[in-house]
Amino acid sequence: MIFLKRQFKKNDPFIIQEGSVRSGKLSRHAGADWLEQSALLGQPGGETVGKSFAVGKVTMISLVLLLLFGVAIGRAAWLQLVKGDYYYDLAEGNRIRVERLEAKRGVIYDRTGRPLVRNSANFLLYFIPADLPKDQAARAEIIRRVSENLPDLAPAAIEALLAEIKPGSLDAYQPLFIADNLDYEKALKLYLEQDNLPGVVLTNKTRREYDLYSLSLSHLLGYTGKISQAELVKFGKEYLPIDYIGKTGVENFWENEMKGINGKKQIEVDVLGKEKKIINQEAGEDGHNLVLSLDTLLQKKMEESLASGLKKLRLNKACAIALNPNNGEILAMVSLPSFNNNDFAHGLTVSEYQKIAGHPDQPMFNRCIAGEYPSGSTIKPVVAAAALAEGIINENTSFLSTGGIKIDQWFFPDWKAGGHGLASVRRALAESINTFFYYIGGGYQDFKGLGLDLMTKYERLFGLDAQTGVDLPGEASGFLPSAGWKEKTKGEKWYIGDTYHLAIGQGDILVTPLQVADYTAVFANGGSLYRPHLIKQVLDSQDKLMVEADAKPIRSNVVSAKTIEIVRAGLRQAVTSGSAVSLNELAVPVAGKTGTAQWSTTKAPHAWFTGFAPYNQPEIVITILIEQGGEGSAAAVPVAKEVLDWWFSKH
Repeated sequence: MIFLKRQFKKNDPFIIQEGSVRSGKLSRHAGADWLEQSALLGQPGGETVGKSFAVGKVTMISLVLLLLFGVAIGRAAWLQLVKGDYYYDLAEGNRIRVERLEAKRGVIYDRTGRPLVRNSANFLLYFIPADLPKDQAARAEIIRRVSENLPDLAPAAIEALLAEIKPGSLDAYQPLFIADNLDYEKALKLYLEQDNLPGVVLTNKTRREYDLYSLSLSHLLGYTGKISQAELVKFGKEYLPIDYIGKTGVENFWENEMKGINGKKQIEVDVLGKEKKIINQEAGEDGHNLVLSLDTLLQKKMEESLASGLKKLRLNKACAIALNPNNGEILAMVSLPSFNNNDFAHGLTVSEYQKIAGHPDQPMFNRCIAGEYPSGSTIKPVVAAAALAEGIINENTSFLSTGGIKIDQWFFPDWKAGGHGLASVRRALAESINTFFYYIGGGYQDFKGLGLDLMTKYERLFGLDAQTGVDLPGEASGFLPSAGWKEKTKGEKWYIGDTYHLAIGQGDILVTPLQVADYTAVFANGGSLYRPHLIKQVLDSQDKLMVEADAKPIRSNVVSAKTIEIVRAGLRQAVTSGSAVSLNELAVPVAGKTGTAQWSTTKAPHAWFTGFAPYNQPEIVITILIEQGGEGSAAAVPVAKEVLDWWFSKH
């Protein structure tokens, strides 16, 4: 053991004796005594006081200190080398930030330059979670004050949103959407309080306002809405949680063209996250404007005529399409019932949305492109063209219609009791004679027809069983059955009766009204299949032309010119003396085909008409479908007649 000791004796020099200090100096004699006494320290015989230390404990303490020092060095290395960039970004976020300069969304015009949408002011509120006070009481007070101005959003709901953000993460510096479409008074009150509400930002974004010259434009234009979490994941860093994105229609399909390219602004912020000064700024590029091929006056007239026809029939669901057969431009497209896309752009409550989305008539469903129906007799021009192209028949081949044909115990009827007598292809088209198409589709006795494979081959050449490629989201492809599909799906082999049904547009075949309009255009223009499209031109933000829509056909000479002319003649005869004879009263010559499509054993068939005019130089194709409308000649033809009369005499 080591002892540290201090010895005290009677004449200890630390006890300064009287007379030792003179003139402010210590007596030399007293100092000598002190030195002498100090030399005796540690000698036996004197009194000592002291404390002892164990050597082993000193070693243990040294090891602990060394370990703690190593941990500190390691932690410093981890923070500096591994997480240095991360924490640097967080630290810089407290001082320098990059804000986005939002590009102005492009607008939409009809073919005459009439604007169909405009950008209006929309007040939007969001939080920057990292800028909110760390003190819980102060944060709760800010949330309470915000909630007072947003009665539909309780403090608990705001807290729930904030709870999803991890403190200290980079997400804490991203905008957290709270509310939009604030009315002016609430927005003004929040704006005045904003400087005292750290982490709360009120901004002015644009909201779409649609000029609906006809309500049915909603299906085509679509609408924008707040971006969803799934869309944020899909589109990555192109959008923020407070952004709007095209949800349906043209707004959705042409999102990339219209949204533009955002600019950037580097700013310095204060401790509350408020902007102090701009350090750097990069300009963006406003979105492109679109010119549609739509004629809004025709759109309005077609909607009125279709709605009037439905009212007379006491029905609710129908659609109509008008397009230019020479380039595929869609002139009008109406689906009823419809909805008001301004309601969606302004924001709907959950109950309001469910009322529309859950309506039994499906007002948000665009029947023109997404509805799939049996074609009925509107498919007969395609079947006739296939038989002519394959040499199964020629223009003079005739079959006797006596009211139908019988195969074993099965009977396949004509629509006319007693039949139509002897008929060639032109008359068969004009009067929609089923027996003729049973023969050329599936054959009968010693006559060999097209058969399933050849028939569906030509139907695909005319654009069936595939999307047309129209520039709208949600297009269906229709359906052409096959023997393999039936066996796999229904567990039955393909019968001759299935081929007969397919030849007259019944059975399992499904088409969209747009597909019917598109293949009708092939007969109108002389043999070319075009992609139907809504966009006519793309303009820059200053309305200067950038791109003209491609008007090249997808497929030319689908069948020979001779075949086209024979079928055209049959379609013209349908108007002069056949199932669409009422159209013969119009000022211009029209050609067309009616259809009555069975789809239920308990409900009325769907009513079809498709045709074109003028016959010699077609400029418009029109296709009408009325769900459960019954006979096409009685339900669909009157609507087509009214629209065509207006188009050629009053437009």
